Amino acid sequence: GLGVVGIFQNDECPACKGARLRPEALRVYLGGDSKSLGKNIVDFTDMTVKDASDFIAQLKLSKKHQEIAWPALREIIERLEFMQNVGIEYLTLNRRANTLSGGEAQRIRLASQLGSGLVGALYVLDEPTIGLHQRDNDRLIKTLTSLRDLGNTIIVVEHDEDTIYAADYLIDIGPGAGVHGGNVVVADYLPKLLEAKTNESGSVTLDYLRGDKKIAIPERRQSEKGSIKIRGGKAFNIKNMNVDVPLGRLIALTGVSGSGKSTFMYEILHKNLRARLERQYRSAKIHNCTSFDGTEYLGRTVLIDQSPIGRTPRSNPATYTGAFTHIRDMFASTSEARARGWKPGRFSFNVKGGRCEACQGNGEIAVEMHFLPTVYVTCDVCDGKRFTKETLEVTYRKKSIHDVLHMTIEEAYTFFNDIPAIAERLKSLLDVGLSYLELGQSATTLSGGEAQRVKIASELYRPHTQKTIYLLDEPTIGLHYEDVKKLIEILQELVNRGNTVMVIEHNLDVVKSADYILDIGPEGGKGGGTLVAKGTPEEVARNDKSFTGQYLRKVLKR
Repeated sequence: GLGVVGIFQNDECPACKGARLRPEALRVYLGGDSKSLGKNIVDFTDMTVKDASDFIAQLKLSKKHQEIAWPALREIIERLEFMQNVGIEYLTLNRRANTLSGGEAQRIRLASQLGSGLVGALYVLDEPTIGLHQRDNDRLIKTLTSLRDLGNTIIVVEHDEDTIYAADYLIDIGPGAGVHGGNVVVADYLPKLLEAKTNESGSVTLDYLRGDKKIAIPERRQSEKGSIKIRGGKAFNIKNMNVDVPLGRLIALTGVSGSGKSTFMYEILHKNLRARLERQYRSAKIHNCTSFDGTEYLGRTVLIDQSPIGRTPRSNPATYTGAFTHIRDMFASTSEARARGWKPGRFSFNVKGGRCEACQGNGEIAVEMHFLPTVYVTCDVCDGKRFTKETLEVTYRKKSIHDVLHMTIEEAYTFFNDIPAIAERLKSLLDVGLSYLELGQSATTLSGGEAQRVKIASELYRPHTQKTIYLLDEPTIGLHYEDVKKLIEILQELVNRGNTVMVIEHNLDVVKSADYILDIGPEGGKGGGTLVAKGTPEEVARNDKSFTGQYLRKVLKR
């Protein structure tokens, strides 16, 4: 039933040809007529949610067959409708669960809850609007309000403006992040807070919601530094796309969920740029298009996605940005370390010498539980400090290496303020809104958005970044208004240095701040894959065919 030869293999099964069922099961068809047999169960699950819904609606059954099939049909129709309501109509029914994004998986779970029809339940959702276009957002909000109207309570952790406006009650936690947060700044009914004459609570979130604060639209860059010309783009739902990408500008790649934005960026743009600009992948092959020109205007390409910054718990913001190398140098230069003849390697938890060998510098010991998940317990030799007792005796400004790794980035910036090599790297992490992270925080505990911002920070302190094209995939995920404002300033700074930045984005504050927009659509899945609109935000806002333009119009009028 796997459709492949073995459990850990990808070779197609020769007997069923990947269908995973016996021939007898595949000979049962639905919706046939004089011209065709109809669809078997594999054909049906190959459809998108929307296509499957249309297919069921068009089934021609006799009155007797309708009565027999109705209990099953009703369940199918309702479940497909729930999935459409939460904005995943572009997914195929046989899509593997491990290929879904976090937002898609969460919305599928939400759709299954809608079908249960529970009353008096408490639902807690963590940013369900991740990866959703404003149009799909409206449908999700309607779904949540219908759940509430059934008699349920819904708590949503959210930064999306439309979702916050749809809420009845607002709880704002802050006022800052990390050590500066953890307090309830304001908690009250939303209409009352919005209608009050002044914002007495001092809540920054409320300032933006009331319109007291807003993200200003920067001046547009009119001139371009050449362009990348793509002709005959073809991958997944993109069939024949011709597009010119202007260089030396901030470009927003927009469109409804599943329209083909990621396909365009990853499968067409990034693969071809990598083949021209990166030695490791260099080839004359043109990927997923008939022609790809204009790379002579570029020197390098950097894809900043939401993949982890390190695959092991040893990687952390300090090691990724290179600050830890200089921190170890500072410890090795102390009189105590020099007297003992210790080099910088002594202060690394990756090599033998100064680290605790009982846990090999991890601070934790993995206990294999056979049929249960591995359990991690604090090392009882070093007490989770990762280094030997002797190593921790060496201090720099009365702080051991363990103390430094447990500082927040904000504290470390103040501590190392007079050492440019460290301070500059930490400043770039502060600029991307990561002041609350610990220097030694394990990379595996960072969210996708945090990992992406650590990567942006590591690019910011590069001295000579010119003729680089940066490709970012939804960098505003999990960001507050104030952090979005900071991020826009950083992206603008990268462009001011002579680079090109392209972002896949649904956040309208970022979209309105772009110099140029490429809007892909008009729908998701098979209904997408074409360039609906292009130009400045003002030009796209005037395009009636663009869903992005319709929502952008409201934002630009503010």
